[in-house]
Amino acid sequence: MMGAALMFTSCKSSQSAYKQAYEKAKAQETATQVNAPVEQTTVAEATTTTAATDNTPVRQETVSVVRMDGSLKAYSVVCGSFSVQANAEGLCQYLVTEGYKAGIVKNFDKNMYRVLVGTFDTKAEAVKAKDAFKAAYPSRSDFQEAWILLNR
Repeated sequence: MMGAALMFTSCKSSQSAYKQAYEKAKAQETATQVNAPVEQTTVAEATTTTAATDNTPVRQETVSVVRMDGSLKAYSVVCGSFSVQANAEGLCQYLVTEGYKAGIVKNFDKNMYRVLVGTFDTKAEAVKAKDAFKAAYPSRSDFQEAWILLNR
């Protein structure tokens, strides 16, 4: 009886399980994307934006909404990409608990689920949000790779 009690009290937290699943998915994604070139395009903005905004690269992709509170706007900040929807859902739920209006879109051409931290009308807003997100998680190397998606 005592052994059964110890078994239940020694279980890892759900956050630890999430982290293991996330790391495994990230490793699988990296392995499948090694040979695939990354498409990056700089988008010209109006002269009212700052030079830093103009130089921030964006990736143009055609995506469809899987899960989102509100509508998808032109620019979005992507903080995770997964080939398995359940992994995207896990990260999205984590971000919601952190206070973000996170969502998920799918790029059917690449069969990838993109987890969004937010979606914006302008590139300048997206750059500002991406920088703030990265600053909020300085020790999360996966979040430091956040990028801007331009929905075509």
